[in-house]
Formats: sequence, C-alpha cells, structure tokens
Amino acid sequence: MSALDKIKKMLKGHEDKASKGIDKAGGMVDKRTQGKHKGHVDTAQDKLKQQLGTDRGQDGPPRS
Repeated sequence: MSALDKIKKMLKGHEDKASKGIDKAGGMVDKRTQGKHKGHVDTAQDKLKQQLGTDRGQDGPPRS
C-alpha cells in the first residue's frame, strides 16, 4: 500500500477538513511569498485536492 493510499484511507469521511487545511496552507504560502507564486500555489492546491479526493463542490461529485 502506497503512502498516498494510506493518506486517502485516513482522510475517509474528513474530506471537508482536509480541503480546508489545504486552503489554509496555500494561504500561508501566499502570505509568506507576498503572492508572488499565487498561480503555482493555486495549481498545487487543486492537484492535491484532486489526488486526495477532496475536490468536491457543494453539490457533491468531484470537479473535473
């Protein structure tokens, strides 16, 4: 079992909290870099949410 699979298993049922944590971490990076890398941070956040399955919108299914 890969590390990513283990993380996904741990996050099962807590996707909303994981998504908030990813957003908060991205906000901290943006603040520390004064927004210089905002595009890269946003892309990384989106990809991480997608990998972890936390990219669910308000209505349910993952965004594509």
